[in-house]
Order: sequence, then C-alpha cells, then structure tokens
Amino acid sequence: MLFNALLCILGSYLIGAIPFGLLLSKGSGIDIRTQGSGNIGATNVTRLLGKKMGALTLGCDMLKGYLPMFVAALLLRDDPNRDLLVALCGAATVLGHMFPVYLRFKGGKGVATALGAFFYLAPPAVLACLLVFVVSVALSGYVSLGSLLASASILVVLLMMQVPAWKFWLAAGIVALIWLKHRQNIVRLLNGTEKGWRKKAQG
Repeated sequence: MLFNALLCILGSYLIGAIPFGLLLSKGSGIDIRTQGSGNIGATNVTRLLGKKMGALTLGCDMLKGYLPMFVAALLLRDDPNRDLLVALCGAATVLGHMFPVYLRFKGGKGVATALGAFFYLAPPAVLACLLVFVVSVALSGYVSLGSLLASASILVVLLMMQVPAWKFWLAAGIVALIWLKHRQNIVRLLNGTEKGWRKKAQG
C-alpha cells in the first residue's frame, strides 16, 4: 500500500513536470524560454503565440494538476489515508511544474497547475479565486498581481469553508511556493516597474 502511494506521488510529479507550453510552441519555431518573460506558462504563450495557444496551454496545465489526483483517488480508494495522499499528489504536480526534471528544474510559476489541483480539492474556493483574479487583472492590468491575490484568497476561502487543517496547510504551502516563484514580479510591482498585460511585456 505504501509503495502504491509513493508511486502515485512520483507519477504525479512526473506528469506535473511535462512542459506543455514548451511542447505546444515547438511547431512555431519560437522558444518561449528565451522570449517574452521566459516563462513556460500560459501567460507567456498567449503573449507570444496568441490566445488560442495560450488557452490550450492553460487547459493542459490545469488538467495535469487535476487528473493525477483523480486517478490517485481511484487507485488508493482502499487506503485509510487516501484524502491526504491524493492531496500530496496534487502538491507533487505543482512542484513538477515549478521544478521539472525534464528542464533541469527550471519551470513555471505553478498557478494554472495549482488551480487544477485546487479544483479537485475545493471547487467552490477555486470559483472565488477566479473571480478575484479576473477583477484584479481587469482593474490593474497586471496578470502577476491577479495571480498573487487569487492564490492568497484561496486561503481565506478555505478558512471560511472550515476545511480540515491538513488541507489548509497544504494549500498554504503551495501558495507560498507560488509567491516565491513570483518574487521578481513582486519586486517590480513594489518598484512600479512591472509592465502590464495591456503592454504585452513581462509578467
């Protein structure tokens, strides 16, 4: 049973590490790691390759956060610690996206993959976060600010939902990693040098 759990967590990491943004952009001749913000996520893909490719990348990155958890729940259905193990699989997918073994551990910021994982854990919280994201980006023009506020807001929503402590602290760990990955964006936002979505520059 322990072997199955470890296998699910490792498999989740390897799936999370798949750089869909990079793979989907291969045919364009553009290396998204060297242009735009250099990020492999949906925001940079959208800027460089258009909304359709960006939406496809977003969908794939979300799916790789959700699907491993769904499969793990089926495989570990008889495990007494199934809920916690499935949540750890979700965390592993986010870590995989942020630190992918296929790209020498230089990955994306994990927002879309975390969104997929949270959608499995607490769908109502995700809907609230999406609202925060949309409003923040619409008012400020900064995708980075929207991502930061949306990720932080999920902790507030989870507290309001009175979820189990392990679920909250797992979410807090993922949110902390997202903020860590956005540290350069935070510095630029504080300095007033962050360039917004409307200007199609770094984010």
